[in-house]
Amino acid sequence: MKPLFESAAAAIYGVLLRLATPLYLLRLWRRGSVEPGYREAIGERLAWYRGPAPAPGALWLHAVSLGETRAAMPLLQALRVARPGLRLLLTHGTATGRSAGRELLVPGDLQVWLPYDTPGAVRRFLRRFQPSVGVLMETELWPNLMREAERSGLTMVLANARLSERSARKGRRLRALLYPAARRLTVALAQTEDDAKRLAEAGVPLITVSGNLKFDSTPAPELMALGQRWRGTLDRAVVLGASTREGEEAPLLAAWLAQPAPRPLLLLVPRHPQRFEQVAALIRSQGMTLGCRSDWAELPPASAGDADVWLGNSIGEMPAYYACADVALLGGSFAPLGGQNLIEAAACGCPVVMGPHTFNFAHAAKQALAVRAAIRVASIEDAVAVGVGLAKNPDRGAWVRRALGFAGAHRGAAALVTQQVLLHIRPALPG
Repeated sequence: MKPLFESAAAAIYGVLLRLATPLYLLRLWRRGSVEPGYREAIGERLAWYRGPAPAPGALWLHAVSLGETRAAMPLLQALRVARPGLRLLLTHGTATGRSAGRELLVPGDLQVWLPYDTPGAVRRFLRRFQPSVGVLMETELWPNLMREAERSGLTMVLANARLSERSARKGRRLRALLYPAARRLTVALAQTEDDAKRLAEAGVPLITVSGNLKFDSTPAPELMALGQRWRGTLDRAVVLGASTREGEEAPLLAAWLAQPAPRPLLLLVPRHPQRFEQVAALIRSQGMTLGCRSDWAELPPASAGDADVWLGNSIGEMPAYYACADVALLGGSFAPLGGQNLIEAAACGCPVVMGPHTFNFAHAAKQALAVRAAIRVASIEDAVAVGVGLAKNPDRGAWVRRALGFAGAHRGAAALVTQQVLLHIRPALPG
C-alpha cells in the first residue's frame, strides 16, 4: 500500500501544480514590477527555451536564492581548479540569486531558471541540458525533479545540506511526497551531525558530514574597503540591522527611538529588495531623517552623516555594510524566521547580536556563542540596547578578533564537497 499511497500523492501534487501554474506566473509578473529580474526569460520557468540545445555534459548546480549562490562560490572555485575546462549550468529560483550568479559564470557556462516542478517542465529541462551531475544547494528537494532525474539516470547530490528540526517536522507532514524525493538522492553532504541525523530520518540513503561552505566564503576586498571608507566619513558609532525581515523593522525603530540621544547611526539593510521602499516609508513615518545608499555613487555626501538612519537599498554590497558597522543585529532572528547568515558578518569582523530564532544556522550560532563572537538576547528591544552598548564599548576590538577567529576556524568544507562531487561526475564530462 505504501508505494500506491506515494504514487497517489505524487499524482495529486502534479495535478495541483498544473492548476496553479497560471497563478504562479501571474505572481512572478507582479513581483517583476518591483524586481524586474523576475520578468526575465519567464518562459524558462516552464522549460521553454530558444535556440539549439547546448552540448551535454555540463555540471548542473542549483542555487535557489542569494544565500545559496554565495555559498556556492567557494565550491565552484574549487571545482574549477580541480577540473579545468568544467562547464557549468547554473540555475536559480529568485532574481537576487540569478543576479549574483552572473558573477560566477565564465565563457561556455549557462544560466537559466530552474523550471516549475511540473513533470513536463522538468523532463524538458533535463532532456535539453543532459547534465553530467546535479548539485542542489542546501534544501532544494522537489518531488518531480527528483523522480525525473532518477528516470534519466542522473546522479543528484545535495551539497551544504541542512535540515532544521522545524523543517523536519514540516517534512513529516508531507512524508508521502518528500520521503521519495529524499530517497532518490545519491548522497547528501551535510553541514553538521545534527543535519545528517535529520536527513537520514527524512529518507536520504547516504550522508557525509562535510561542514558549512559559508565558512569558506571570503568577503570581497573591494567591498570591505568601500564600507571602511563610508565609516571614515562618520564621527559616531554605527549599528547595523542586517538583512531584516518583515515585522522586525517597526519594533527595531521603536526601540531605537527609545534610546537616549545622542544615538549612533542606524544602518538598516532589509533582506528583500522589494521591501526597500516600504521600509523607507516606515522610517520617514517615525519622523527620522534618512539617507539612502542609492542616492550616492560611492561615498555618501557630507549631509548624510547627520541622518538618523541609512537605508542599505542596494544588492550585493553586504560586506561593505558589515565593514561600515561596529556591530550587527541579525535579521530574521527576532521573529520566528530562523535567522540570516551570521558567518558572513563574522568573516567581515563584525560582532553579532542575535535574537532567539536562529534555527537556520543553529550549529554556527552555538559555535559563535561559545567563543564569544556573538551575543544572544531575548528580544529586539534588548538587541538594540546591547548593540548600542557594544558599538561604544572600548573593548569592541576583542569582539572583532573573536569574530574573525571564529570565521577562520571552520573552513575546509569546499575541498571536501569538491572531492565528493567529482566522484559522481560522469566520465563523459569534457576536461
